[in-house]
Amino acid sequence: MNLEALFQQQAALPSIPKVVQEVIESFNNDNVSIEDIAKKLSADQVLSAKLLRLANSSYYHVSRSIGTVDDAVLMLGFMTVRTLVVSTGLTGSFKSMSGVDLKLFWRYSLHTAIVAKWLAKKQGLNSDLAFTVGLMHAIGQLVMHAAMPEQTRQVDKIASTIDARRLDVEHTSFGYDFADVGAELAKRWRFPEEFSATIAAFPNPLEAEPFNKIAAVIHIAAWRARAEENEYSREEMESTFPDDVAAKLGVKSGVLLDDLPPLAELGAGMEELIS
Repeated sequence: MNLEALFQQQAALPSIPKVVQEVIESFNNDNVSIEDIAKKLSADQVLSAKLLRLANSSYYHVSRSIGTVDDAVLMLGFMTVRTLVVSTGLTGSFKSMSGVDLKLFWRYSLHTAIVAKWLAKKQGLNSDLAFTVGLMHAIGQLVMHAAMPEQTRQVDKIASTIDARRLDVEHTSFGYDFADVGAELAKRWRFPEEFSATIAAFPNPLEAEPFNKIAAVIHIAAWRARAEENEYSREEMESTFPDDVAAKLGVKSGVLLDDLPPLAELGAGMEELIS
C-alpha cells in the first residue's frame, strides 16, 4: 500500500476537536488574539479541565491555584498553551489500538518531547516547536497501525514501536516509514510547513538541506527516550550516542549524559498530557 492509498483508508486520518484544529491554524496567523483562543478553549470542557490540571501541575511550579482558562493562558503564555492544546488533541485522537501499547508509545513520545524542549532551549531554538514535534514525531506509526493493521503487525514482530531499527524495517517493507507518514499527516492537519519538514527530517537530519536544527534535536531526544525505556547503562548510552548529529548541532555527549536532569524529574506533572 503506497502513501496515498494509506491515507485513503477511513481509519488513517483521525479526527481532532474543532478547537484544536483552530489552534493549529493559529500557528499560521500572526493576528490571532489570545482572548479569542481562551474563549474557544473555555467552551470545550475536556480541554479546559486538562489545561487547568496541567497549569496547576508540578511541572509549572505555580505559587497560586489557577482556576480559569483565562488565568491559565495568562500564566502559561500563548505559545505554551497552544503547544499543550495541540498535544492534548494529538494524544486524544487515538483512543485505543489493537496490538499497540499506547501507554508505552505516549510515554516514549512525551520523553522525546521534554528532552527536545530542554535541549532546544539550551541551543537557543524554538522550544515549543521542539516539544510539539517531539510529541508527534512517531505518530505516523499509529496511522499505519490504524490503516493497515495486518501489515504493520508483521513489522512489530521484527522491530517494536520504540526500536531504533523500526524506520529501516518499515522502509524495506513499504517504501516509506512512520516519519514520512507523520509528515503527511501534519500536512493534512494543516500544520505549518515547518512541522511537516521537521518530522520528515528527524530520522536522518544530516541529509536535510538546509540543515534542520530542530530535526537534529528531535533525533537526539528520541535516542534519549529510547535509552530511558530500554534502561541503558552509562556504557550503553555512550556507545549508542548519535555523535555525528550532535557534533553538527554543536552538542557534546556530556550535555545529555551529565547535565540533563532525570526524565522523571524533567517531566514531572506532564503525565496529565497522556493520561
